[in-house]
Amino acid sequence: MEVRIGSTVISLVKGDITQEDTDAIVNAANSRLAGGGGVDGAIHRAGGPAIMEECRKIGGCPTGSAVITTGGRLKARYVIHAVGPVYKDGRHGEADLLSGAYRKSLEIASQKGLKSIAFPSISTGAYGYPVDKASEIALKTVIDFVKVNKRPGLVRFVLFSDRDFKTYQKTLERLAGMVES
Repeated sequence: MEVRIGSTVISLVKGDITQEDTDAIVNAANSRLAGGGGVDGAIHRAGGPAIMEECRKIGGCPTGSAVITTGGRLKARYVIHAVGPVYKDGRHGEADLLSGAYRKSLEIASQKGLKSIAFPSISTGAYGYPVDKASEIALKTVIDFVKVNKRPGLVRFVLFSDRDFKTYQKTLERLAGMVES
């Protein structure tokens, strides 16, 4: 599924983010940038040791923010490591932190002049963020960013499961219907 917001295409696909050939892919990282399971582990395995080497030099990243490293052996030139929140109950600033992780990733991509970026569904795996709530925050943050900044040209969400894809699809259809591009 694709929608156009101004000059930006927002695309949803089901797949494996490590196979994306966008300028950057986003890693759902932990604050120590220490690698881990899920998307994080898959990206580190596919990209090789150069990514972890740069992560060690950076040292860490606060929740709600992001940092950039090489893409190592990935098709993507860069990995943006975004740290989303662990979901407690939605009353501990989780929405602002999740939005911040997406926004900072987009700011980094914009500062680097990147034309395309691929996101996973941040915080919805081991961190337990409900996918319906996370999709709303993710897509609204992206739409608001591209309306103001007019870039990047392509924002792709790479979703691992059918359930996540369908949830993001419903959310994007609703939000796109509310936006005049």
